[in-house]
Amino acid sequence: IGTGASIVVSQYLGSRLIAEASQIAALSVTLNLLVGLVISGLFILFSDVLMKMMNLQGAVLEAAQSYLVIVGGFIFVQALITSMSSIIRVQGWTKQTMYVSLAMNIVHVVLNYILIFGKFGMPELGVEGAAISSVVSRVLASVVFFWLLYQALEVRIEWADYYRLSKNYISKILKIGIPSALEQVLYQTNQIVLLYYVTFIGAEALSARQYAVNISMFTYLFAMAIGMATAILVGRYVGAGEKELAYSKVWFGVKSALIFTLSMVAIIILFREPFMRIFTDNEEIIQIGASVLLLSILLETGRTINITIINSLRASGDAAYPVRIGFISMIVIGLSLGYLFVFVLDLGL
Repeated sequence: IGTGASIVVSQYLGSRLIAEASQIAALSVTLNLLVGLVISGLFILFSDVLMKMMNLQGAVLEAAQSYLVIVGGFIFVQALITSMSSIIRVQGWTKQTMYVSLAMNIVHVVLNYILIFGKFGMPELGVEGAAISSVVSRVLASVVFFWLLYQALEVRIEWADYYRLSKNYISKILKIGIPSALEQVLYQTNQIVLLYYVTFIGAEALSARQYAVNISMFTYLFAMAIGMATAILVGRYVGAGEKELAYSKVWFGVKSALIFTLSMVAIIILFREPFMRIFTDNEEIIQIGASVLLLSILLETGRTINITIINSLRASGDAAYPVRIGFISMIVIGLSLGYLFVFVLDLGL
């Protein structure tokens, strides 16, 4: 919903329909809140079932379930943040959203230290402390984003706009939002099933995968930022009828993102073992993670191109094509090859 609304708002801004853009922004917040509340309820009700499906047992299962109840129970707050930050970025206020996100993460880290380890007179809560810190930092960020939303929009949102459920606007949002959500469902399904495969390899492989994922994150952060910026420009150009200019911006974005990504990949490959040692001194985990990071030149190159082009396709109004390609690549090919490599060929992580 947040993605669909931000794209529709971007196109309306390109067409100079400013008042309508504000109304769609308000509707996006309302829809995301409603969907977020439903999902929060589902996480609370089925946390035990979900964690058991991940092949978790004993103390790990109890800790994971406790974490999911708290974080999942307040996932509607993240839904609000996603909606509001997307709208604010489309207005061109990208630095402001970055500052709020940075402050949110700083608060999260500080509260993690205090609540997990019981510092400054607070109880030592462990995993529950990590969950509580996530919720508190998100709640504080949502308040700031709500204030920022009113500063960014050219036409102020009226309270009635939050309750005005226009079928026309909802249709336009969902036309892009539902396929975008389905694509994310496919991606998360792919990741969950692959993680399920890894649980059968062993605890070392599971740890190595998590550390490698954390390190690899730095390789595609620039691609995500450039992809997001490109999508904002494409949406505005499409709304203004400048399709050729929109097309040229897509490929400029792809080239720019690849330069940043390949530079980061080179650094990670060269220093893959020292990076792994930041997280652990277990040699087996280090070697497994380092071998996985070697493949990042293939993974991150493809990921970078996907991020930029898929965001641009959505911004142009075509959100269905990425879903079809995503189903073939992530579910049909990805999960089948994952099963083949892990269980049949026994190649490990």
